[in-house]
Amino acid sequence: MLNILNLPIRLFVLCICLCSVVTACSRNSNSDPIDPAASTSNSTTTTTPTTNPPPPPPPPPPPSPPAPPPPPPPPPASVAVSVAPVSAAITTMQTQQFTATVTNATNKTVTWKVDGVAGGNANVGLISTSGLYTPPVQAGTHTVTATSVADTGKSANATVTVSIAVSSSYRGVLTYHNDNMRSGQNLQEKILTPANVNATTFGKLFSLPVDGAVYAQPLYVAGVSLGGQVRNVIIVATEHNSVYAFDADTYGAPLWQINFNDDKKNIAPVSSVDTNCADINPEIGITSTPVIDSATGILYVVAMTKENGAFAHRIHMLDIVTGKEKTGSGLKIEASVTGTSPPNNAGKLIFTSILENQRAALLLNNNVIYIGFGSFCDFGNHHGWLLAYDARNLNQLGAFSATPNGTEGGIWQSGGGPAADADGNIYIITGDGTFTADTAGKDYGNTFIKFSGPTLNVADYFTPFNQATLDAINGDLGSGAPLLLPDQSTGPKHLLVSAGKQGTIYMLNRDNMGKYQASGDSQIVQTIPKSNSLFGTPAYFKNTIYMAAVGDKLKAYTLSNGQIAQAAESTTSFNWPGATPVISANGENNGIVWLLRTNGSGSPALLHAYSAADVSIELYNSNLNPARDAPGAAVKFTVPTVMNGKVYAGTVGQVSVYGLLP
Repeated sequence: MLNILNLPIRLFVLCICLCSVVTACSRNSNSDPIDPAASTSNSTTTTTPTTNPPPPPPPPPPPSPPAPPPPPPPPPASVAVSVAPVSAAITTMQTQQFTATVTNATNKTVTWKVDGVAGGNANVGLISTSGLYTPPVQAGTHTVTATSVADTGKSANATVTVSIAVSSSYRGVLTYHNDNMRSGQNLQEKILTPANVNATTFGKLFSLPVDGAVYAQPLYVAGVSLGGQVRNVIIVATEHNSVYAFDADTYGAPLWQINFNDDKKNIAPVSSVDTNCADINPEIGITSTPVIDSATGILYVVAMTKENGAFAHRIHMLDIVTGKEKTGSGLKIEASVTGTSPPNNAGKLIFTSILENQRAALLLNNNVIYIGFGSFCDFGNHHGWLLAYDARNLNQLGAFSATPNGTEGGIWQSGGGPAADADGNIYIITGDGTFTADTAGKDYGNTFIKFSGPTLNVADYFTPFNQATLDAINGDLGSGAPLLLPDQSTGPKHLLVSAGKQGTIYMLNRDNMGKYQASGDSQIVQTIPKSNSLFGTPAYFKNTIYMAAVGDKLKAYTLSNGQIAQAAESTTSFNWPGATPVISANGENNGIVWLLRTNGSGSPALLHAYSAADVSIELYNSNLNPARDAPGAAVKFTVPTVMNGKVYAGTVGQVSVYGLLP
């Protein structure tokens, strides 16, 4: 029977045993797994209750450090600019498109400079906002720069090299006195020879009627596709402001004609009454010889007009194929330079058409048109002017006045044109006027002047020691025009020769012209004192210089070691105003010297031909058969044109054409 009294004790013991078992299990749970072999052993394991408290739980791990902040974003990429192409080579007649690329900027626009000039200018070339580069008229290398608008510190450069455009698309006599050196020679004449130029086999073939006096030398263009066929064309300009194109080989109506007058708009030639000068009468329109661009076939001509009572000179550009005016044609000539002389506006000498006679032939050189001005009978506050225009768009590139602080100094040269050398230098001769260049002044009366290009900066000059006397006696040095000679193998390499009203022949070194020396002219290459005035341009052929001064005979001067000496002369004398000779030859063979004897405007003109080898031999003159060969009423200072077996002589109201008789 269960002893109830012993029950609490038994329960207590049972509890202790249970606790021991639980403790052992708890320990085993924290130790390695029990070996199964041990569990089958007969050995007995006694578990003794522990008397130590359980170990404290391990401390919590330390808190994790805060996460590092994210790295800052990378700085934005800097703005960059590039230009394409990085280099280009073009001619003066081409344009070049540059493209700028801007990266790492929202604003992709750029500004453009040429050689540091925003937008460029006429001297370095122009560049548009879209990067289209238009070169200057001179050769050179230029830097084109594109700058970011978003970051003006970022830019890129490109290099453009500009060369002179050369073309021989058209050939013939395209300018006064045949070439820009004003030699007067045509060395491609294969038909006319000293053997067949005589009164029996040579004479006038026909005359081409025109509407006014022909002061300008006729121009000849070979092989023009016109009117459905290829023709040789003669271009004739008149004082009635007309320009004609004729078939050069056959009598007929004009192929085209253009006239710059307009009765409806009250535009007419200027009257000699308006100028108070009868030197050119009764009307003044186109006086100077035009010029033709061989590359483009554009003819440049200056016409003087009276427009509703006002006076103007205008530059016209004509297509020689159609006679139509080109875009921009008809530009009115305006100019000013710093100076104190009248006509004046706020310290600027103002070009005034009614005072200025555009007598000197036009010059086209390196895509620049040069235009010279003299006076009407030395009346009024006139000044010598030389202006330069871009032949492509008629932008004015330079303006020069010979006497901005003085008087006169006309550039007229008896119709002769400014001359140009292979380096682009320009040469003129001024007439009577103020001279102060020797004392740091800007007046160049009675002076040979060399310009360094279209900006018309004076590069050098020569003034005779007796310039004051020349001015006092109306002894215009500038009645003659400059002739540039070919490069010389001995002595000064680059020579220039001419004379004026005094008659003295001057030979100059173009590389060192001599400036002014009051004691005499010993600083120049050579002087030959003469008393016969020269009105015109000398001619050159085979080391010989030809001149026909007033009241003098045609003279030939041989050139040797930089000096000239008279070799021969004609038997015929030339009255006022003498004559300007031209040469025809087949290379160095069959040379002929041609001249028009005028005896002043209105008298019967005479055409003469001499042997270039010996000018004492006259081959022909039109008075040998006047009924057949008379050229017509003369125009002073006129020059014949010889090309392809024919001679063209401008007179009053017609051009007479000579050649081998049928």
